[in-house]
Amino acid sequence: MTTTYRIAELDAHWRAANYLAVGQIYLLDNPLLTEPLRPEHIKPRLLGHWGTSPGLNFVHTHLNRVIKERSLDALCVWGPGHGGPAVLANSWLEGTYTEAYPDIGRDTDGMGKLFRQFSFPGGVPSHVAPQTPGSIHEGGELGYSLAHAYGAAFDHPGLLVACVIGDGEAETGPLAASWHSNKFLDPVHDGAVLPVLHLNGYKIANPTLLSRIPEQELDALLRGYGYEPLHVGGSDPALVHPAMARAVDEALDRIHAVQQQARAAGTDPGGGRARWPMIVLRTPKGWTGPATVDGLPVEGTWRAHQVPLAGVRENPEHLRQLESWMRSYRPEELFGAEGRPVSSVMACVPEGERRLGASPYANGGRLRRSLPLPGLDAWAVPVEKPGSTRHEPTRVLGRYLAQVMRATAGRRDFRVVGPDETASNHLDDLYDVTGKAWQGMTEPTDQNLSRDGRVMEILSEHVCQGWLEGYLLTGRHGLFSTYEAFAPILASMVSQHIKWLKSAGELSWRAPVASLNYLLTSHVWRQDSNGFSHQDPGFVDHVLNKSPGVVRVYLPPDANTLLAVADHALRSRDRVNVIVAGKQPCHDWLAMDEARTHVARGAGIWAWAGTDHGTRTPDVVLACAGDVPTLEVLAAAALLRRHLPELAVRVVNVVDIARLMPQEEHPHGMTDTEYDALFTTDRPVVFAYHGYPWLIHRLAYRRTGHPNLHVRGYKESGTTTTPFDMVVRNDLDRYRLVMDVVDRVPGLADRAAALRQSVSDQRIRHHDWIRLHGTDLPEVADWTWTC
Repeated sequence: MTTTYRIAELDAHWRAANYLAVGQIYLLDNPLLTEPLRPEHIKPRLLGHWGTSPGLNFVHTHLNRVIKERSLDALCVWGPGHGGPAVLANSWLEGTYTEAYPDIGRDTDGMGKLFRQFSFPGGVPSHVAPQTPGSIHEGGELGYSLAHAYGAAFDHPGLLVACVIGDGEAETGPLAASWHSNKFLDPVHDGAVLPVLHLNGYKIANPTLLSRIPEQELDALLRGYGYEPLHVGGSDPALVHPAMARAVDEALDRIHAVQQQARAAGTDPGGGRARWPMIVLRTPKGWTGPATVDGLPVEGTWRAHQVPLAGVRENPEHLRQLESWMRSYRPEELFGAEGRPVSSVMACVPEGERRLGASPYANGGRLRRSLPLPGLDAWAVPVEKPGSTRHEPTRVLGRYLAQVMRATAGRRDFRVVGPDETASNHLDDLYDVTGKAWQGMTEPTDQNLSRDGRVMEILSEHVCQGWLEGYLLTGRHGLFSTYEAFAPILASMVSQHIKWLKSAGELSWRAPVASLNYLLTSHVWRQDSNGFSHQDPGFVDHVLNKSPGVVRVYLPPDANTLLAVADHALRSRDRVNVIVAGKQPCHDWLAMDEARTHVARGAGIWAWAGTDHGTRTPDVVLACAGDVPTLEVLAAAALLRRHLPELAVRVVNVVDIARLMPQEEHPHGMTDTEYDALFTTDRPVVFAYHGYPWLIHRLAYRRTGHPNLHVRGYKESGTTTTPFDMVVRNDLDRYRLVMDVVDRVPGLADRAAALRQSVSDQRIRHHDWIRLHGTDLPEVADWTWTC
């Protein structure tokens, strides 16, 4: 495409955005400098980041031009940390900020409010956040921008996703892995990602690696990743503007050619992988800011990172420098008498939903459609009697997910992601419907690879998470399947996503998006071959510390309950649902209708398993959460039924772990009346829990009966061993639970001493047996519920 570059108009828009960025960092009043700056015009606390802002403004300006000239549907992910002043400035200029916040108009009064609210009590954060129109990426979340961008582009064939990557951010491991996302982008069914690597040379206090290696080496690195870099650089705007305009046009022409050729052929060019363009933009840090302050260089150095001029209220020379700096943008040429941007500033700005701040893709709930979920009965396993059959819960779920994938084949808005574990986690029925996304070379021995596949695997949990977050935030649905032990790798990312959902939920103009659903399997109790390194149930603890309005954690005890939980999670919005379920053969406890009811209730008495029969106060409560703890509790209940038939035992299963919390602390929490009805106020409760036992104590510490609560769970005793030995090592086994009952129910210590000794001896026998035979005791391995 041939374009006439109107450099003066581009420069006017860029100068206006820079002026607004500086004003947000410094000014409390006098937004248009209609009078000389005085100390009282300056904020008492100067917070914000100038260094990256002029570069972001520069990119925004040039994206505006091509979006308008080419009528593009576009989105931009702003990766550099704390680039808030720039993106807010552009949002205000284009009018989307005023549309989201009508009290902040595009006039002098609105400009003053824009300045005052920035990093100010009751205002907005210093970084790009949910409050920023057009954003899907938290500005302080370094390392994930490129993965978010690719996630947004998947299954949006008409969308251009620009992604500005800061050179500090480019040093992170997640970003380094994210470069490989181009091997998964299908030019037929997906949109395009245009990475813009912005090299301004410095982080907070140090030079950046990519800015200091020779350009030839950098170019070779990026070409090795599979990109075709276009290099733009300099410090003279009169030269950098036309160079950037040419580079952006060339990049978009190349993208258009790749897509047209692939879509005409039904595959990518020549059957090989497409090579996508990217831009390397090299400009000074703090460009156009103060060159020196107090005799020290600032522009183009690390000193420009945050607030170049400190102590402006107290330092008259700094105040003079600030005014000179702001007037250097010639605001009288950029804003009219009433503070509105003049026509030359707005000449390159798109209109309507093509404005970056108004893109519906950045407010994905506006595009989201409900999933066509199948009825559960067709996929449920038959359960005539509790515990009489076994199924692999995740394999049953896999058949259900395959039907979801089949039902969304035409609309392409559902994906399953994970780090090379879809088949390992027994979800491989998905491959009957779709393959694994793959644009690279293939060998005859490869299986299930597909250029248009909607299962996505890369051995980087960070990239998987970033893909899925970008996919969800732009209006689609998905599920993340991974080994439980490696979910903690995602702790920082999920924390940011939870914060994003919480903040977005408080904004009336943000539409709800589909929930982020985790399936954590290959869990702590069944790591028969991997052992101690793969035994970590701590992700649940981390997540339950976060916003209760967002977080949900489910531990379904069998296949049908897993189906009911998954169905609920996939229907939910604005949540992070963590589902922990096993992939090994597991007893089937509940029929489908019972499972639905149990999931809706979240926790309940399994009357068929107990001996209190609902007619008397139990002597003891055996509680459980998780598939293996449920098995051990039921086996313990069967032993007690056989050996102590007079004992009234109540069995309680918890599938929604937040139910243990007080109602005042979590939307799913129980009232004290509900909790006491389940667990009693004065009877011993022996609780077998899937994860670290202290979590249950933390959730229930305010309950009346908490002093009677005794929790068994994982306590970091692991190795490569038999399944039952894992529970014995951690004192979660059925024999230990029976011993706990004998020890804690008043009067049992004497009359049940023989039973206690017998089950203690069984633990010793188990120890010897597995070392001789390498398998669990037959009475354990072959146990079924026969009561």
